[in-house]
Amino acid sequence: MSVWIAIGVTAVGCYAVKFLGLLVPASALERPLVRRLAALLPVALLAALTAQQTFADGQDLVLDARAAGVAAAAVALLLRAPFLLVVAAAVVVTAGVRAMGG
Repeated sequence: MSVWIAIGVTAVGCYAVKFLGLLVPASALERPLVRRLAALLPVALLAALTAQQTFADGQDLVLDARAAGVAAAAVALLLRAPFLLVVAAAVVVTAGVRAMGG
């Protein structure tokens, strides 16, 4: 039953945050600092999610094929490769490292 309570509390919390966002005056949203933070926040969140998914396994810090795939993607990005090629490089390198490692 505690799982459903957590789901309910989370749903109510998300709705409350969304509702509070609607109450913020437009003049506050037009400030340069707020605009800059709003532009940078999604990038920071995506980077944190990528790092967590790449280097964590539960509570443990791991360095496995996923890290090699991210490194290959970073190299492809530095070489200014198209997005699909970046993804393909990450997939191929990750699969290759997993195939060699068993």
